[in-house]
Amino acid sequence: MAVLIVVVAVLLTLALAYWLLMSSYSQVFGEYPWRVRTKDKLIALTFDDGPNEPYTSQIVEFLNARNIKATFFEVGKCVERYPETTKKIINSGHIIGNHSLSHKFYKYFLSLNFETEISKNQEILKKYCGKTPALYRSPWLWRSPFLIKSLRKYRLHPVSGVFCHNFEVLQIDGRKIAKAAIKKARPGAIIIFHDGFNANGGNRQETVRAVKIVVERLSKSGYSFVTVDQLLGVAPYQ
Repeated sequence: MAVLIVVVAVLLTLALAYWLLMSSYSQVFGEYPWRVRTKDKLIALTFDDGPNEPYTSQIVEFLNARNIKATFFEVGKCVERYPETTKKIINSGHIIGNHSLSHKFYKYFLSLNFETEISKNQEILKKYCGKTPALYRSPWLWRSPFLIKSLRKYRLHPVSGVFCHNFEVLQIDGRKIAKAAIKKARPGAIIIFHDGFNANGGNRQETVRAVKIVVERLSKSGYSFVTVDQLLGVAPYQ
């Protein structure tokens, strides 16, 4: 019985830690918006871990064809790998945000404030975008008092959101990803897809497939798509 109590206590502690530090919804350490309360049927589509070719361009071209703007939270190392893709995103009128330099989880523990990961990517994004981002999404949605302090220093707005599907990163069937995303759609929601995987790229064809389904279904349901800055009422760049 004592062992069971210890196991339950450990599991509860881990669950609480996850909710505080990585949940889409935790606001314990400061405002980290995951949706906006509105009656208007507006949704912000967001993409993490890119750019990653050819999938990022496939998504951009699909959205462009429908005059839909989205927000791409980009990893610095990936931007350096595909600088022309980043320029294409900007030139198409989409918004780019900071998603760290390397997307390495262990770096949260090497530097609690994550400052180098933030600042170095700001430099890279300014170089290739010609603009300094004002939006930031932390890898794995991690947040802490130290991280929030760094975001204030670099005048960045933290952005959370809801994952389209818990297993989207594993590239399950795109129809299943789309079904889950549509169920999570609410007026003012920020939905997270991944056009890359960490900083390593990888096949994201099922995500591309899911995005097409989601856009078509939600459009028929009367939804309009906006960028995160539009939804939150903040400037996208400094």
